[in-house]
Amino acid sequence: MDTTASVTAVEGDTPRGFAFAVACYTLWGLLPFYMKAVEHMPAAEVVAHRIIWSLPIAGVTLYALGRTADVKRALRSPRTLAMAALTASIITINWGTYVWAIAAGRTIETALGYYINPLVSIVMGAVLLGEKLSRMQMVAAALATLAVVILAVDAGGVPWVSLVLAFSFAIYGFLRKTLPIGPSQGFFLEVMILMLPAIGYVLWLQSRGESHFLVSEPGNVALLLGCGPVTAVPLILYAFGTKLLRYSTIGILQYIGPTMIFAIAVFIFHEPFGTTDAIAFGLIWLALVIYSWSMVRGRRALRPA
Repeated sequence: MDTTASVTAVEGDTPRGFAFAVACYTLWGLLPFYMKAVEHMPAAEVVAHRIIWSLPIAGVTLYALGRTADVKRALRSPRTLAMAALTASIITINWGTYVWAIAAGRTIETALGYYINPLVSIVMGAVLLGEKLSRMQMVAAALATLAVVILAVDAGGVPWVSLVLAFSFAIYGFLRKTLPIGPSQGFFLEVMILMLPAIGYVLWLQSRGESHFLVSEPGNVALLLGCGPVTAVPLILYAFGTKLLRYSTIGILQYIGPTMIFAIAVFIFHEPFGTTDAIAFGLIWLALVIYSWSMVRGRRALRPA
């Protein structure tokens, strides 16, 4: 997932923007099915192919939009390249954790991670940027923290998958805003930077006879080639959708993805979901209702009389 594109302020939501965003979050919500299909491959190999086959799709999109000049300018800026390398590294950690967690039967933890991500982001804004939290936002953050503590006590350890996903995504989003480049251009720059190490890793696997990208295994080849579209297409849809929707609308729609992931984990993958999990998720859902209501109320307060 990547819900961190810069958002241009718009006066109202548009049907096209809504359609783009819903399509994007629905595709992200269905992603566990694809990750299950590649669970027999190492997570690092899957991530490498996500990078390699995303690049041509991102490149064609930029060319079609006539935005290649933005990337050329970025390539001449050492600061931009350094920041893009940092954000690329962080999103790679996020992708790798997500792929591994689905294969390990910990899909519920990934849903939890993406549920608490927006709450982590508002706390980071308060701590790092001095943004003032409303009472409702503080209550939402406290409920999310309580949910994590309950899960940690019950499991005898912190739910690290959820926390890695939530914090890596929040940090990625925070740093991504410092890139003086649009979301689609930034994504292309990131995968371009990651391309050489990804290709190097794939070639290393080939030399050791451990690669799944083999002519003798056409099913695996197709799945690895498909890693490009399932990574790039939702990101492109999101980039278009955010330009045509208000930020508060995006904030509420982003729960489509983790809700679908949660339902898939419980009802299709049949992952264990006990009483403690139900209590923790209940607290998270209550926190998100409070958080969403605070956004809606804040938007109404800003409307001109």
